[in-house]
Amino acid sequence: MSITLTKHESSAERLVEELPSPVALKVVALVPSRAAAPYARQAVTATFVGSVTADLALLLIDRTFLDEAAGGMAGPQPGVVAVTDVLRPAMEAASSVFGAGVLSDLRESDASGLLTDPDTAVFELSDGNHAAAWFAVRLRENTNGFGRGAEGTGGGAVAGRLGRINNIEMALTVEIGRTRMSVRDVLSLEPGKVIELDRSAGAPADVLLNGRLIAHGEVVVLDQDYAVRITRILDVAEGLS
Repeated sequence: MSITLTKHESSAERLVEELPSPVALKVVALVPSRAAAPYARQAVTATFVGSVTADLALLLIDRTFLDEAAGGMAGPQPGVVAVTDVLRPAMEAASSVFGAGVLSDLRESDASGLLTDPDTAVFELSDGNHAAAWFAVRLRENTNGFGRGAEGTGGGAVAGRLGRINNIEMALTVEIGRTRMSVRDVLSLEPGKVIELDRSAGAPADVLLNGRLIAHGEVVVLDQDYAVRITRILDVAEGLS
């Protein structure tokens, strides 16, 4: 069990490193789930699927910093920044300790069921004086070979099991570059403003599946619509680097 708890704690540590909290949070203790139960209904949850399946939930006491991190534009209405978008980098960092895999979309949901599972580890996140949040992690070992080869199971058996999820839709994104901007600069954007990206013209675009880099390609025009021509499929190690 110590190996599993090490993964849990490593996940929590990676999460707090990326949380956009104005005060640095620390993972201070593994606590009983009842400590976080009053905040279960407003949790931000996600599931990671890879060589293991990990159910993740972040339960915040004070969520005002999320609105500040979004430049005062966080909320569910169209045209504003979703809370789940603000927290996704932190949840992706938390899931990265479990190896290759895919993190689902984040959602705001009731995490009561996760907290009542005896296999769930709950960590208190503190601002140095008081509990500011809790992070719940439940790991489930996969027996269907996701992220593994066909050794020991047979390629046909693995293909058959994966065939059950063939109709599940995932977000495929093409990214031509990135930049970092302060909230002040974002709020000053206006039509005609030019934003410089971090790659040169003609460089390949990144193809991401649910936020995970899987390929490179070139942007083309197809029947007056933009498209991407795949030029290189990345292996697992390259996609995680």
